[in-house]
Amino acid sequence: MSAAAAVARGLEGAAPVGLAELDDAAALQTRVDRKYVLAPAEVRELLATLSALGPRVLEIDGERAFTYASTYYDTADLLTFRLAARRRRRRFKVRTRTYVDTGNTTFLEVKTRAARGVTVKERRPWDVAAPLAGDGLDFVDDRLAAARLDAPPSAQLAPVLRSAYRRTTVLLPDARMTLDTGLRWRLAGPDGAARGSGTAGVGDLVVVETKAGTAPSSADRALWRAGHRPDRISKYATGLATLRPDLPDHPWRRLRRERLGAA
Repeated sequence: MSAAAAVARGLEGAAPVGLAELDDAAALQTRVDRKYVLAPAEVRELLATLSALGPRVLEIDGERAFTYASTYYDTADLLTFRLAARRRRRRFKVRTRTYVDTGNTTFLEVKTRAARGVTVKERRPWDVAAPLAGDGLDFVDDRLAAARLDAPPSAQLAPVLRSAYRRTTVLLPDARMTLDTGLRWRLAGPDGAARGSGTAGVGDLVVVETKAGTAPSSADRALWRAGHRPDRISKYATGLATLRPDLPDHPWRRLRRERLGAA
């Protein structure tokens, strides 16, 4: 059974939840994120365990899986990548995220890492076709300054990597959980043109992400009981390290060799 089919089958009996209700219940912009890379059978086991908690699935116009597309921005010397590669606690990420299935609705997002591993995400609406300029630069600079990060002016940022995947979002009593399938990466900007149009991905695996407060969620505890521990995977840094073997990949090397090697 494919990863996408395992997600759909595992949640086919779950009740739906609308976007407005999901946002009201679990619009977590400040949270602790934990990620796990699972095989289809492992996902089905997880969803079977969680079924007793009454999970609800985001549903829009009868659909439960949606295409997301992101563009990640970095400096010429790849500062944000290198902060992640060196596991700096004080780091940041700038991207645009497009919800392809809902009219290409796009947001410009700034993610920063605060104390105790807490992720803070701030965003504003954006034009999917617009370059990072003007008000966007002001927004990024303002958010990075507010986070007290020693970051370069956002005018130095340029597109480096693009990703796309299909996401299913689950609302649990104590957290939000996303299940991403079909994750693919490709280089963007001048670097992509210089190095060719190669792509990479995670193959038939599911990237599961729990988004909760500082305490582990019911999904985390279920995964831990099954022998899983959070994986070090970044949709930006892991993808860039996979496509750029000249870059350091130590934080993600084990995952890439053991789980992504056949992807």
